[in-house]
Parts: sequence; C-alpha cells; structure tokens
Amino acid sequence: MIILIGGSSHVGKTYLAQKLMEKLKYPYLSLDHLKMMFIRGRLTDLTVEDDYEMRYFLWPYAAELIKTAIENDQNMIVEGCYIPSEWREQFDETYLKDIKCFFITMSEQYLRDNFDSVVGFGSVIENRGEEEVDLERLINCSKEFKSEAMEYDIPVIEITDKYDIEEMVTKSLEIIEM
Repeated sequence: MIILIGGSSHVGKTYLAQKLMEKLKYPYLSLDHLKMMFIRGRLTDLTVEDDYEMRYFLWPYAAELIKTAIENDQNMIVEGCYIPSEWREQFDETYLKDIKCFFITMSEQYLRDNFDSVVGFGSVIENRGEEEVDLERLINCSKEFKSEAMEYDIPVIEITDKYDIEEMVTKSLEIIEM
C-alpha cells in the first residue's frame, strides 16, 4: 500500500509520516528531499520559492516511483505539499486500488492562536534552517488545500484546537483502512 500525505506547509506531514513509519514499518519519502535533489543537482531552474510550479514538476517523478513500488508489492508513505489534488490522474485503476491519500490542514483560528508553536515545531523532523514563515501565507495555503481536497474528494484531517500526534495517527489509520 502507498499512503500519500499532502497538505500545506508546517502542518506536521513529515512528523506524522515518521510516526506512521514507526507504527506500520513502511518507509517514507519526503518530497522535500526529492525537490532538493533536483535543485542541488541543477536538474531544474526552479528554486525553493517556486512551490506551486515545483508541485507539478515533481509529481510525475513521484508518481513513477509510486508505480514502481506498487508493481513490486512494496509499501511506502509519501508526504509533502507537492502532492497535487488531481494526483489520481497519473494512475489507472490497477494502481489506484493500492493508494490511500489524505491531506492535513490547520484552521485559520488554530494558526492564529498557535503560530509561534507551529513555527517552533517546523524542524522537529527535517531541519528547515532559518526560514521565514508568514502567517497569512500559511492560512491561505491551508484554506486552498482544504478546498481542493473537498473538490477532489480527498479526506482531510483538519487541526482545529490542538495538535495531538497520537490522535493524528489514529485518524490517519482510520482513513487508510477505509
């Protein structure tokens, strides 16, 4: 089985992937690593600032990696903000039956009330360095991911009052078992 965890920046996708890896014993791939491979290897002119364009540049490569894993009966978790809402278009039914996808978002109120904590936990798994984080951008991105998920029938786990990783794992497993 392939588990796709999408959603906006700073919502805990990588942390959740790490926890699911520990529980399910599935390896995971952070699409941020794939992005940096292309940027550092000068295999694209896109930069770390080109999030939207990067999503559509990276996804065909990630999709082929996912197909290969399925063809070899391997499990994997793939996480990142570079999973497009129309992700299903890259796969036919023989692959789709082995893929579960959900997005994580944070409500506007949660982000406003917990912005410092959200930024503080930004490097809990991956080192983000001294990145500048914009509250309004995070709010808009979360709203966009939620809206797109609804449009494309993708389950959403929305953090509204507290970030509880064990609760996130439980909700993820419920989605995966559907």
